[in-house]
Amino acid sequence: MVSVISTYEFADMKVVYLQDEESKAVGMYLLPGDMEPLPFAEKRQELESLVQVKYVGDTYLGSYAGGMTLRQGESAKRMCLKEQKEERAETYREIITVLEDARGYEAVHHLRWYYDEQSVEVFTDFNNVSGEMVELEMLSSFSMGGLTPFTAGDAHDSLQVHRIRSVWSMEGRVETRSVEDLQLEPSWAYHAVRCERFGQAGSMPVNRFFPFAAVEDTANDVIWGVQLAHNASWQIELYRKDDGLSMSGGLADADFGHWKKQIRRGESFTTPKAILSVCQGGLDSLCQRLTQAGDKYFEEGPEGKTNLPIIFNEYCTTWGCPSHENISGIVDVIRDKGFDYFVIDCGWFKEEGVHWDISMGDYVVSEDLFPDGLDKTIDVIKAAGMKPGIWFEIDNVGSAARAYQLTDHLLKRDGHTLTTTMRRFWDMRQEWVQNYLTERVIDMIKKYHIEYVKMDYNDSIGVGCDGAESLGEGLRQNMEASVGFIRRMKQEIPGLILENCASGGHKLEPLMMSECSMASFSDAHECEEIPVIAANLHRTILPCQSQIWCVIRKEDSLKRIAYSLINTFLGRMCLSGDVTELSKEQWQLIDDAMAFYRKIAPSIRKGYTTFYGSTITSYRHLEGWQGILREGTDGEAFAVLHMFNGKLERMEMELPAEYEIEGVYAAHTIDSNNMWTEGNKLYYMPDDNMQAAAVRLRRVK
Repeated sequence: MVSVISTYEFADMKVVYLQDEESKAVGMYLLPGDMEPLPFAEKRQELESLVQVKYVGDTYLGSYAGGMTLRQGESAKRMCLKEQKEERAETYREIITVLEDARGYEAVHHLRWYYDEQSVEVFTDFNNVSGEMVELEMLSSFSMGGLTPFTAGDAHDSLQVHRIRSVWSMEGRVETRSVEDLQLEPSWAYHAVRCERFGQAGSMPVNRFFPFAAVEDTANDVIWGVQLAHNASWQIELYRKDDGLSMSGGLADADFGHWKKQIRRGESFTTPKAILSVCQGGLDSLCQRLTQAGDKYFEEGPEGKTNLPIIFNEYCTTWGCPSHENISGIVDVIRDKGFDYFVIDCGWFKEEGVHWDISMGDYVVSEDLFPDGLDKTIDVIKAAGMKPGIWFEIDNVGSAARAYQLTDHLLKRDGHTLTTTMRRFWDMRQEWVQNYLTERVIDMIKKYHIEYVKMDYNDSIGVGCDGAESLGEGLRQNMEASVGFIRRMKQEIPGLILENCASGGHKLEPLMMSECSMASFSDAHECEEIPVIAANLHRTILPCQSQIWCVIRKEDSLKRIAYSLINTFLGRMCLSGDVTELSKEQWQLIDDAMAFYRKIAPSIRKGYTTFYGSTITSYRHLEGWQGILREGTDGEAFAVLHMFNGKLERMEMELPAEYEIEGVYAAHTIDSNNMWTEGNKLYYMPDDNMQAAAVRLRRVK
């Protein structure tokens, strides 16, 4: 028999803890606050452990689970309730549930709710209080079972699984599949395990999938979801053997990520954090709740109380060959345009005739590019009223750098220096490396009074490295040390503004986003699919942290320039390109866009996003249209509309209330014949393909 042992309410959610009186297993429901689950016995289901754990030597689950999952084996089933308590802090409430194995192992499950948020944060501490070492091969950050608790039986044809896929320059594509398509429905005999385990192995946590999953009960309009906050290998599992679908995840385990961890007597280990939420209203409502968990970190950061600054980055102007001469020329043109940051991107360290992407690691200012030193260039930027920024690829070393030969301080795998096509990787766990990078990175930032650092990362370590009890644990330790260096930078240089970049968007996960002011949304610099990618990322990071490229070319038409500028209204505006060769007419369009952007910035900073438009199949061959509505918190809103290729059609967007048009930005003439509001709807009729427009809206009182 399964009974409720406690219930806690958090915002519009509630957490219900249950216990199986026979097995002593403890599980958890996360529910909308005004909904009641069916009695547990009305579904054929086993109560699964609140913490999924597997020790080397314990019995694995049968039912054909081998190679598919390490869940629900002997280790997890031995975990029984020891105690549960509630603690209150200044900014959060926390439910601490201690599970114990009679052999002397404790799993401490933390569920933390920050006041006013619509999500909870979950993680697990493992304590070895036995008399000998134990080796973990799996330990979950979170585990939820019994999905869905609102429908009897297996809830066939009503459960959908949402994932967010990601590849280089096409980040954030939503994939929705039914439980039946994923073969996650139980068998006739409730015997064989079904499991969809996915994630990524390596140091680019958003390479293939975002660390995100959601399960939607379409019959009851309820959706559960999770984001994992981890900068290395991770996994999420959708698991089923009976009427209840389960979802768990955290570190990639021994099977998936070559991870094993030895915990000696008296030692402890803590998992990465997971952010969980549940709501009614569908995927976009859920994603809004998950991303808002990052707002507290942004508020605490150096930009938390400012309007969103506008960035100029010279990369797509000089293409990795910045110099005092060309930067001075750029600054002369843009000095009075209202840019807040000027970022010197990659290449400032390269030797003549050597490409930037194999030169990182030594970080000695190039005498060819900056013959009088970098300080004079920094002075030019500051004299124009902009904060200077600079690029580093801190963790990695290029094949042309002298540091490439410092193999005693570089990562190894199977005894060999871990080498990809053009790069090797610092062993960030070493004190020598930390000191070297302090001298080459932190001391240089201090020397030149640099206020902004773009931290790039352009290859993946892969499954792991030597130096720990497993390859996966070596990777985890190295990436933990990498975050430690970032925190050291922030501590030694208060107010430093950090941009999280990894070939664009390969590190767009909550841990890295909590440490940085913003992130490079993608390496999509000039392509037509930029607005689709930028809109996608509203589901995964705060728009105010999503830095979007706008690259202007001298041959661009006004229509094309407006298209590129309007893309940036979906996040942070970052300009680059042929700015020293533009016409007065082209610059006027840019000036108008920057003025428009500053007016909508408060709604980018805090607001709610709704998606409209066609189903986009090919990103490289766009057809149809996209409309993004962003509602602010002060009665203002704005809409960003893109007409792609295909038959021109009238766009229609349903508004949450009656709004009136306050201002419009576009390259073409917009009047009441092609854009208007009627009741609570906004209409726009484009007159050409690959055309964009933006509109500011004010709620009618």
